Amino acid sequence: MNPIYTIRNVEKIYSPALVFFKDLIKNNIAEVIRIAKLPLRLRPHCKTHKTREIAALELEAGITKHKCATIAEAEMLASAGVPDILISYPLVGPNVDRLAELMKKYPRVRFSSLIDHPVALAAIGRTMKRHKLTLDVLLDINVGQHRTGILAGASAIELYEQIARTRGVHPDGFHVYDGHNHQESLDEREAAVTALLAPVLAMRSLIEAKAIHVPRLVCGGTPTFTIWAKRDVPGMELSPGTFVLHDHGYGSKYADLKGIVPAAVLVTRVISRPSPTRVTLDLGYKAIASDPPAGKRCILLNMEEYTPVLQNEEHLVVETPQAEKWQPGDVVYAIPTHVCPTCAMHQRAYVVENGEMTGTWDIAGRDRVLTV
Repeated sequence: MNPIYTIRNVEKIYSPALVFFKDLIKNNIAEVIRIAKLPLRLRPHCKTHKTREIAALELEAGITKHKCATIAEAEMLASAGVPDILISYPLVGPNVDRLAELMKKYPRVRFSSLIDHPVALAAIGRTMKRHKLTLDVLLDINVGQHRTGILAGASAIELYEQIARTRGVHPDGFHVYDGHNHQESLDEREAAVTALLAPVLAMRSLIEAKAIHVPRLVCGGTPTFTIWAKRDVPGMELSPGTFVLHDHGYGSKYADLKGIVPAAVLVTRVISRPSPTRVTLDLGYKAIASDPPAGKRCILLNMEEYTPVLQNEEHLVVETPQAEKWQPGDVVYAIPTHVCPTCAMHQRAYVVENGEMTGTWDIAGRDRVLTV
C-alpha cells in the first residue's frame, strides 16, 4: 500500500469511515492552480467535498469564486466566507424564494444562477423583483450532454436578450459545462472541446454586437480541465470539482491529471470469513457510491488479490486466495471509484495530517436544508 495513506492511530476510527488526507487535498489545490496559472481563473465545484474546511483551504490558496448545485451548498460556501457563488443548477419553485432569502442573509456575497428557459426566467425575475433584489444569471448552454441548457443558436440569443430586458436579473455570461466529455484520449477530449466552443464563441460575438455584454464563460469540469486551462478565452472561469479529493474513476483514466492524487479513502474492517476463500468487509453500498457497476465501486489498497462477488447495504464480500491472512477486525483501505456521491453518504469525514487522525470535518452540504 502507498505509505501516503498510512494512519498510525487508525484504531481511533470507526468503520466504515470516510477519511480525508489534508496534506493531499492541499497538494491537489496547488496542482490545479499551477495548471490554471492563476487562482483567479478558477471556480471549483463544491459538490465533491461539501465541506466548509475544504472551501477555506481553497480560499487560503486565493480561489475566491466557487460553484455549487444546491441552496444548502451555497449556504455552506457563504458561511465559510466565499464571496462569489454560482449555483449551477436551474432553480424552480420554492427554491427561488430560498435563494432570495440567502441573498438577504449574506448581502456581501455575490450570488448567481443559471437560466435555460423563458418560464424559469420570468419566475426568477418576479421573485427577485418582489424581494427588491437583482440576481446575476448565466445562460446555460447545452453543448452536448443534453441534460440542461439551451443549444447555441437563435433561440439562445433571444433568451439572453430577454434576460437583459427582465427586471430582477442581470445577464452575466454563459455556463458551458461539458460533462459528457469523458474520453480517455487527450486528443479526443481536445477535439471535442474545440468543436463545442466554436458555436459558443460565435454566439457570444453576435450578442455583443448588439451591445449586450457577455462578461464570462464558466467552462468545463475535471476531465476537460487541462484542455480548457490552455485556452485564452476572455472572461473564462475553469470549474473542475472532483480534483480536490479525486478518485479511482478519474485517476485511472486521465494521464494529464497525474499530479492530482486521491485524497479520500474509506477505512473498512474485516467482519467475517464465511468460507476459506471469502472475506467480508463492513463496506456496503450505504457507505460507498453504487453508481459504478457492482464489483467496480472501489479499489482495495492493501489487499493484493481479490474479486468482489457480493455487496449489500452493509457488506462487501470478496474472493481472495489470501483469505486466511485476514482476521476479523483487520483494517482495509479503499479508494472509491466515484467520490462525490460517496461523500454525501457520510455525516463527517475523519481528517488525517502527517499520518495521524486529528479530528473530523462535517459534510455540511450533504443536507438539503441548512437554515434557509
